Amino acid sequence: MPENEWEQIRHLLVVQDLEGQQTIPLHEATYSLGRHRGNSIVLRSPSVSRQHAILLRVTIPETDQYCFRIIDGNFTGKGSSNGLLVNGAKCLSHNLKHGDVIIFGNNQAQATYYAVSNLSEAELLAFSDSDDLSDFLSRQTNPVNPFQTVVIDPDSEEANDTALARLASFPELIPNPIIEIDLEGRVTYLNPAASLAFPQLRAMGQQHPMLTGLLRAVTHCHKNPFVREVQVDQKIFEQSVHFLPESNLIRTFIARDITEQKQAEAELRQRDRLLQAVAEAANSLLVEMNYEIAIEKALAVMGEAAKVDRVYVFSNHIDVATGEMAVSLQFEWTNLHTGSSLHNWQSQTYRSCELERWYAVLSRGKPLKGLTKDFPPGEKKLLSRDGIKSLLLVPLRLEEKFWGYLGLVDCSTERLWSKHEETALLTMAASINGAWQRRQVESKIRFQALHDLLTGLPNRLLFNELLDKAVPNAVRNQESLAVMFLDLDRFKVINDTLGHTLGDRLLQEVAERLNNFLRGGDTVARWGGDEFTILLPHVKYLEEVSQVAQRILQALEEVFYLDGHELYVSASIGIALLDKNSSNAETLIQHADTALYYAKDKGRNNYQFYTNNLDVKNPELLSLEKSLRYALEREELTIYYQPRVNISSRKITGTEALLRWQHPDMGLIAPSVFIPLAETSGLIIPIGEWVLRTACMQNKAWQQQGLPPLTIAVNLSPKQFRQPKLVETVAKILKETDLEPHFLELEITETTAIEDLDFTRTVLQSLEQMGVKLSIDDFGTGHSSLSRLQLLPFHNLKIDKSFIQELTRNEKVAHIVTAIVTLGRSLGLRLTAEGVEKQEELDFLASINCEDVQGFFFYRPLSVDKITEVLQNEC
Repeated sequence: MPENEWEQIRHLLVVQDLEGQQTIPLHEATYSLGRHRGNSIVLRSPSVSRQHAILLRVTIPETDQYCFRIIDGNFTGKGSSNGLLVNGAKCLSHNLKHGDVIIFGNNQAQATYYAVSNLSEAELLAFSDSDDLSDFLSRQTNPVNPFQTVVIDPDSEEANDTALARLASFPELIPNPIIEIDLEGRVTYLNPAASLAFPQLRAMGQQHPMLTGLLRAVTHCHKNPFVREVQVDQKIFEQSVHFLPESNLIRTFIARDITEQKQAEAELRQRDRLLQAVAEAANSLLVEMNYEIAIEKALAVMGEAAKVDRVYVFSNHIDVATGEMAVSLQFEWTNLHTGSSLHNWQSQTYRSCELERWYAVLSRGKPLKGLTKDFPPGEKKLLSRDGIKSLLLVPLRLEEKFWGYLGLVDCSTERLWSKHEETALLTMAASINGAWQRRQVESKIRFQALHDLLTGLPNRLLFNELLDKAVPNAVRNQESLAVMFLDLDRFKVINDTLGHTLGDRLLQEVAERLNNFLRGGDTVARWGGDEFTILLPHVKYLEEVSQVAQRILQALEEVFYLDGHELYVSASIGIALLDKNSSNAETLIQHADTALYYAKDKGRNNYQFYTNNLDVKNPELLSLEKSLRYALEREELTIYYQPRVNISSRKITGTEALLRWQHPDMGLIAPSVFIPLAETSGLIIPIGEWVLRTACMQNKAWQQQGLPPLTIAVNLSPKQFRQPKLVETVAKILKETDLEPHFLELEITETTAIEDLDFTRTVLQSLEQMGVKLSIDDFGTGHSSLSRLQLLPFHNLKIDKSFIQELTRNEKVAHIVTAIVTLGRSLGLRLTAEGVEKQEELDFLASINCEDVQGFFFYRPLSVDKITEVLQNEC
């Protein structure tokens, strides 16, 4: 064919799909073919991929001819789903020849390629409209209107090795950067996409991140090609590297920008770190009994996970000087390279320190975050003082009370806080709120345990604790100290004639007056009833003790005005000084008590110092102790039974065995009198064993009578609990009485439980393994907390009646009882309230899910005959 006729060659693609046939003249350098409407050539078939193939014009070297190469997949190199077939053979790319049939996935979409010459426009239109192209071509090849198909050999060696191997038009057109360098590191080729993406690449050469280390990587990498990650400014790219040894070239292809992927991966790693940190912090706050240590551990875990410079816990309070709302930094964690700022954040009033915005935002439950440079000037000044560049704060709230906030600080970078960091901090704030609430509740319980409910004074336990500390301090400082035992004279007359309510108010007034007349550092405690103890921890002269005693007696001589009554009281005081005769806390109290008896004997309203010649027991107590030694053998002791009732069902769930002493001459003696006497004399061991055996025998007798099986509770005194053969004695009695262990419940007070935790745990575990039920008795009156008692295998918890008596009169007590029930139930304990006497007390206990009650509201302690009758009626 003449040379100039090549200009008239027409390249045609005849497409057949589900919507029919179309003929497409191929004029452009590239075409994309696929199902999506954005393709140059749209193929309508579900078997076709969104972008199925690329049609690329390839110039044949040293000629004006060109052909087309079809390549499977899209511009990014991703292949089609169902593949590409040319003339029935599957291929990834193919240089098209006249008459080649291309199938896209299956026969629903196919195309035929034609290269023809000497074809006029009219003939081209006819060609396009023809149903049978092969017939059309045969009809048109005649002398009148001769045209012919063109034979182009794109697979010639020259075409492949020169043009098609380089595919110059392909890298020039695709949007991915392609970079080529020689083994000296010189740039030999950049496609337009590379020039646009990295305009400084040629100028920087091997200093550019895309080329830095590339030669070394090619030398040391055992794979060819290989992929590496490269960071350019804030972006990260996946770079495919191919070493071409035959040409001593290194060709790289930037497959994709993976910045967002890397950021997402980093955020996921950070999220996982933060979640783990929150879990560890929550565990520390839950398990660690020391609140301060727990907070410090939690902040350290969060600070290291979040990779910050400081973690803060701020606490709101009223400023003492101004009376305004202020904030102080209560806890702070810092990393190794950051100094503390604790001293700069103490008693910062919100108004004066221009932090009103903080209070407004955080008190509404909203977080506060940002870069220091964007904060208002006053806040910026405060933050810049401690080198803070970025801040994230979340509120600490409990029952709608905004009590502080938790914060993360970055001093090294202007950090934009992620949602993961904010969520983790909010979750940790919830854990801190829970720990703070537990601390508040336990503080209330501890205060209640160590203070008298009526007067607010320290109680016997706290007084003993203070005295135990004061004695060694005095010895170390070569000082003395004094213990006073004070008893109000004629208080019983006032209490009996004017009523208990007025008597209680008088005790409150006496407590306040005693407090006001003591020196700084001295302590007054309510010992019980109308008895008070006073500790003077620093005594240098005997005269100063006498002066304090005289002031107390004079203070009480003044009239008390209560509800229109003018009341006069006096007091008797016994005093013991720390010396060789009274050398420890226990002896000091005993000697002060002995001196008190003699003060009363001398006509009351006076004070007496203890001396050796006073060391004689009270005659009445001596007589009582003597009688108690014979009470068992004379059968003067008996057991009463008080039922325990379930609040919901009103059914009896168990009984408590209560010891009574019917003295032949003195009548019924209160347990509060003879039990301590039995404890100090050692008689409690045989008496306690008798009570335990009698109670078990009675319970077995009820079962043999066909009554519903019940648990019977027996109290163990401190000395009884600590006897070496307790477990052996219990096992022996259960065997002798044939009572199954789970029908016996042993009660000990919380004071007894915590006196020696290791010993208590050993004994209780042995009893639990035996099958015996275990109960904490009189909870709230001792020096303990549920967090300590949870270490022991208790089943039941009995709330002391002193709480129940104040339940409907004192809102604080109601909160404490609610807290005890909530914490007790969370530890798996069954709750019993003692001393319930009123309907409103019962209703309150029912509302907080307390299970059982004991008290006069249902039953007083009953004799064995009466309780048997009650149990029979329950059937």
